[in-house]
Amino acid sequence: MKRTKMLVYFGGILLPLGIALAANAPSLKEGLWSVHTVTINNPGNQKSEGTVSICRSHAYDESVEALAKNMKGCTTISESFEGGKRSVDMRCTVATSVIETKGKTTFDGDTSAHSEIHATYTPAMAGISEMTMIQDQKYLGSCPAGVQPGDRISADGTVMHSQRH
Repeated sequence: MKRTKMLVYFGGILLPLGIALAANAPSLKEGLWSVHTVTINNPGNQKSEGTVSICRSHAYDESVEALAKNMKGCTTISESFEGGKRSVDMRCTVATSVIETKGKTTFDGDTSAHSEIHATYTPAMAGISEMTMIQDQKYLGSCPAGVQPGDRISADGTVMHSQRH
């Protein structure tokens, strides 16, 4: 069960980042970014919300994009980029569930992005049959000393170092 919840979380978080960073989208500014996420899981209309900051570089963004694109069991159904808007539809099979994800990201230059993602899980995974995620990302400035690309800073200021460096 713990692994299943991790896969639901992985699919719900990594896919939006991959959608936001995918090919043809503008390169986002390197440095510290605020990422505010609202997630609603169904059944039950369970809402969660939070903000973290993440230190980004182009190399880090490319590695997240590659990870999202190369997720085992996932296929990109359609993708487009036009007028500052990126749309991606994906289908993933994880264990016995099929996850269908439709995402749209709107870019405001290289300093902000707004994503809306809707995913369905058939059959339900970890009790979740549907997820909606709204994510706003905005550039804050340079990364603080000692914080490397991929590191996250929680709302209480705790630094979570990435295992990639």
